[in-house]
Amino acid sequence: MVLGKVKSFTVSYDCLNDSNVPVFSSGDSVSGRVVIEVTGEIRVKSLKIHAKGFAKVRWTESRNAGSNTAYTQNFTEEVEYLNHKDILIGHERDDDNSEESLTIIHSGRHEYAFSFELPQTPLATSFEGKNGSVRYWVKAELHRPWLLPMKVKKEFTVFEHIDINTPSLLSPQAGTKEKTLCCWFCTSGPISLSAKIERKGYTLGESIQIFAEIENCSSRMVVPKAAIYQTQTFYAKGKMKEVKQLVANLRGESLSSGKTETWSGKMLKIPPVSPSILDCSIIRVEYSLMVYVDIPGAMNLLLNLPLVIGTIPLHPFGSRTSSVSSQCSMNMNWLSMALLERPEAPPSYAEIATEEQRQNSMAPPAARDDFERALEGPLFAYIQEFRFQPPPLYSEIDPNPDQVNGNEEGRPDSCPSR
Repeated sequence: MVLGKVKSFTVSYDCLNDSNVPVFSSGDSVSGRVVIEVTGEIRVKSLKIHAKGFAKVRWTESRNAGSNTAYTQNFTEEVEYLNHKDILIGHERDDDNSEESLTIIHSGRHEYAFSFELPQTPLATSFEGKNGSVRYWVKAELHRPWLLPMKVKKEFTVFEHIDINTPSLLSPQAGTKEKTLCCWFCTSGPISLSAKIERKGYTLGESIQIFAEIENCSSRMVVPKAAIYQTQTFYAKGKMKEVKQLVANLRGESLSSGKTETWSGKMLKIPPVSPSILDCSIIRVEYSLMVYVDIPGAMNLLLNLPLVIGTIPLHPFGSRTSSVSSQCSMNMNWLSMALLERPEAPPSYAEIATEEQRQNSMAPPAARDDFERALEGPLFAYIQEFRFQPPPLYSEIDPNPDQVNGNEEGRPDSCPSR
């Protein structure tokens, strides 16, 4: 008998809509199928699947141990969220190669369904960064006698809902600061800044209305600016590593001495980014709005207003009776980021997104009420725009500097975008 060959071996997820985006939350049922296409007949010992989800961080630091001695220290940590195994064909043990224990798969296309429940406990939102990631995937293994196992793996996205319709995220954020410039024994007038935003919580695609007043009584020309920053924090072995990234910014008009500028709801749009990650023990993703005055030759006058990027948008007219599943599904279509760290140069766009990745980025999702209607909203466009765009720039903050220069203690007031 001439043995057949496996022509294709893939994993796909079930979907009841046309979005083809596999996105799930804690407690959801994940279903799909392993598809095997063969020419001729093949003998199979087993077909297994393994679903896994975990957060993992990793980075290295160089240390000095003497005048001519240096070593590298690794920092790693991992948290498991999902670990499910199932057998679709055969038995647990694969050491029996007798004909009675084998399954014959005939020529053609064959589908083997699988399903499992995500844990009800909170899961970390899918995330990609150079120093850490949160990933979920299903791996299928096809075992045949006297041959190496065939393996295929397909990722899916998990996110935890953040409802911005909570009192803490609906509360306004505001602040006021003033700065007086000095040069030897000469003192100029103060520069004052006050800013306010309507709330703390926003979702992807929204624009933040910034209300601000900047008064320049100094002798210098200054420029008011605003920027959204993302801060990634990774924890391992009692240490932390922080990466700060510019997400979006805007610039006001230059102010000469004695002038005042007022922002009456200046708009700054939130681009496609990861929602805030606040419940993972080893990875945190946080956001802030910095409204500041760029002062030549001096530290910037800075106001830092915290933000939370959520998944459930603001209910119309503040109503809490609208469908939560419909609201949250409008924002469940963000996908992973690639935030690359200096001093290494970031890879090119082509290195990050291959043609195969771009084709495979449209994988079928699980069924969900109101999902298809929600995906017709504007946020679905953010998935395609964001997933494979080149990463923006960021700066790195060392949380454990060897030496702190007293004159630079106030440098957080200096905005990196200047």
